[in-house]
Amino acid sequence: MSRAALTYKEAGVDIHANTRWVSAIESAMSSTYGPRVFKDHHGGFAGLFKLDYDKHISRRNYKRPVLVGCTDGVGTKVLVAIEMNRLSTIGIDLVAMNVNDLITCGAEPLFFLDYLAVHKLDPDNLLQVIEGIAAGCREAGCALLGGETAEMPDLYRRGDLDLAGFAVGVLEQRKVIDRSRVKPRDVVIALPSSGIHSNGYTLVRKLIARAGCKLDQYYDELGETLGEAVLRPTRIYVKAVQAVLHRFKVKRVVTGMAHITGGGLTENIARAIPAKCDVVLSRSAWRPPPIFDFLRRLGTTRPEMYKVFNMGIGYILIVRPLYVDTVLQTLRRAGEQPFVAGRIERGTQRVRFKR
Repeated sequence: MSRAALTYKEAGVDIHANTRWVSAIESAMSSTYGPRVFKDHHGGFAGLFKLDYDKHISRRNYKRPVLVGCTDGVGTKVLVAIEMNRLSTIGIDLVAMNVNDLITCGAEPLFFLDYLAVHKLDPDNLLQVIEGIAAGCREAGCALLGGETAEMPDLYRRGDLDLAGFAVGVLEQRKVIDRSRVKPRDVVIALPSSGIHSNGYTLVRKLIARAGCKLDQYYDELGETLGEAVLRPTRIYVKAVQAVLHRFKVKRVVTGMAHITGGGLTENIARAIPAKCDVVLSRSAWRPPPIFDFLRRLGTTRPEMYKVFNMGIGYILIVRPLYVDTVLQTLRRAGEQPFVAGRIERGTQRVRFKR
């Protein structure tokens, strides 16, 4: 039995649409390029980036370079963005989740790549995502070197999309920051979060759905709609952290750092300290943004929230006591509102709280 020839487009994938899409995102990508990117190679099968660069304005020369890589996504926060038909911020989230992890060891972010999977290419909507990724890369000082957009109608439902990101950075081997240098009496300096950031959204969405709350509804206690509160993008801490590391090029005053993501305050800070130390945080040192109390009242507990969410602290630096004031001053000059959240004591690698 003879059958009519089937094309790829008829099967559900439009190659020509993808070609037009690649052309459409070129401007967003090139806006992140610095002098270390091989611009003439744009559109090839891989991106090229110079590790060392001798021009004075952006001089980078490494003696014993260590490359650092990480990957992450934005989880089910993307479902909130789809429901609100607002995709402009989740690209920033994607970059933030990666580069904030990468800098915890002291690395300089170099470049970023993304993976975007969709049911069907919709350039008008999806361009918002890429422009958000480019905005995040510019804020983090890294190049959006490449990516992949996969159109898979058999795997994703109409309107669905998923995101993953990949960041690469570098630092000198002698400047690697790891938990082995953390000691009792070191001080924990916290940087505020903008809200939930990009973790715990399966719980967030279940709480909202069970309570029958509407994302477009304004709540006085939030000072905005619920959707605006839960979709606020993850903060990027690269410039502030780099400012501290550049301020102390010889002295190693930062002994540990942690990005507060999945696992909340209790798990993530514990990853930044050695086995014979505890972190003791003062609950009175900060006030979590109102979205957290709002979620608690929808039907969860405070202990559970501390295990899941950042509770208003997006990033922490552990520093030697003698340099606390200088670090705080440097962070403020970089645009942050840092505060002392606690101290390191002898213990068993736990996070403890006091009033």
